[in-house]
Amino acid sequence: MPFSIDKMISADRIVDLKSSRKEDVLNELINLTSTSPFITEKKELREKIFERERTVSTGVGVGLATPHAKIASVKDFVISIGICRGGMDFDSLDGNPTFIIVMIACNNTQSADFLKVLAHIVKYLKLAPVQRRIIDASSKDEVRDIFLQPMAADA
Repeated sequence: MPFSIDKMISADRIVDLKSSRKEDVLNELINLTSTSPFITEKKELREKIFERERTVSTGVGVGLATPHAKIASVKDFVISIGICRGGMDFDSLDGNPTFIIVMIACNNTQSADFLKVLAHIVKYLKLAPVQRRIIDASSKDEVRDIFLQPMAADA
């Protein structure tokens, strides 16, 4: 069944991050992600996100991090986007600052679509000009529009 990434991303779940500490940013995005009706167990989401980070950082480098969880208590995909305009230390694999953190939650039966969604995100958001447009965006709707541009064609 094909997925529709535009239904996964709401302007309501795009935020200028208040913190620049990794743990605080994760909590901020977990709280934001949990506003979706698809998230039924916030505590489990928090546990899985932090468990994943302890295994290996989801700071993929090139200014991007993709914390994620695939768990049964999530009914369908939910994506939250946090922007740290000044950059932050996210224990990224390349050691460079992270500017955009995309949290992905989905059901544990959606592994195939999860890999497609993650590939779209990393492929597009690793591009410095795209990151600059997102960081410079003046509204949540503008961020969402930038985020979805190439993904609609690929999905």
